[in-house]
Amino acid sequence: MTIAFTCVLIAIVLPQIWAALAKKNLIKDGTYDNNASRPQLANLQGTSQRAKWAEQNSYETLPAFIGAVIIAHVAGASQGAMDVLAVVYVIARVLYGICYLRDWASARSLVWIVSFLAIIGLFVVAY
Repeated sequence: MTIAFTCVLIAIVLPQIWAALAKKNLIKDGTYDNNASRPQLANLQGTSQRAKWAEQNSYETLPAFIGAVIIAHVAGASQGAMDVLAVVYVIARVLYGICYLRDWASARSLVWIVSFLAIIGLFVVAY
């Protein structure tokens, strides 16, 4: 498996990490309601709420990243270029989640842009 494809797997797992962090305190306190988790998670506050938002945004960007990696691969793009761009995307998405948890809005926007540009870069190398 290539580095770029491994990055796709990491990007698929990443929202689950943010989800676990969002639920951590509820599970720790024994108040997590698995029968009605969505309404409960909609009322999170503070860091837990920001972790939930990081999870949601991770899901939102995931299809574009997966598509870009596959399109670049099918188009015969340089494997090295694909690998670098995929790693940049994953690093940016990890930093994005950290910035969300820390409530660093400006830094979060900056790393979001980096991850978006990595996706665009995958399309560019596909030409």
